[in-house]
Amino acid sequence: MAELVNLRRARKAKARIDKDAAASQARVVHGRTKADKALEAAKTVLARKQLDAHKKDPNA
Repeated sequence: MAELVNLRRARKAKARIDKDAAASQARVVHGRTKADKALEAAKTVLARKQLDAHKKDPNA
């Protein structure tokens, strides 16, 4: 006897795999990685802190 397959689950699993593949391709084409974004944000915060540390009037 053949193994029973739930067609709804199989269809959803295939759709999920296709969606993940499309998202992966879009990330390669359009986006930056999360690590790149975090690094850029950290550099921005550090630069702002350094700039604020060199102000003559700390309230300005």
